[in-house]
Amino acid sequence: MKLSVLAVGQIRGQKEAPLFETYATRISKTGRALALDGLGLTEIKDQAGANSKIEAALEAAPNAFVVALDERGKSLASRAFAEKLAHWRDDGTREVIFVLGAADGLSETIRQRANMLIALGPMTWPHILARVLLAEQIWRAISILANHPYHRD
Repeated sequence: MKLSVLAVGQIRGQKEAPLFETYATRISKTGRALALDGLGLTEIKDQAGANSKIEAALEAAPNAFVVALDERGKSLASRAFAEKLAHWRDDGTREVIFVLGAADGLSETIRQRANMLIALGPMTWPHILARVLLAEQIWRAISILANHPYHRD
């Protein structure tokens, strides 16, 4: 199953970029054995019309399972998130796209297109850090599925 992040803003050149890449590399290495492809990243410039560009990108992937990160979304424990990832994979989902908006959030059209809304907890995070937190949680989910000792309950 292909995993990707569609995000507003650019992490390239930011101090957080190597951390995101570290998790993306871990996801790629461990995920392969679990039929989970590495974590792709598509970035959209943070400017007027960013939501329209997200909408267009999602229209180009009509069969993808879309998970939008939204403050009104459901907060999941790490094990529950891992179970969701395994369920999507085992159910034959070919692609999961995680969508991160800009500071003003996602349009109602994107929220309606999403198959699931999740929140990274009740706190608000800058989009660059949210990207790193999402990558870490995807890695953590994969490590749980692989019985890797990274996650401790």
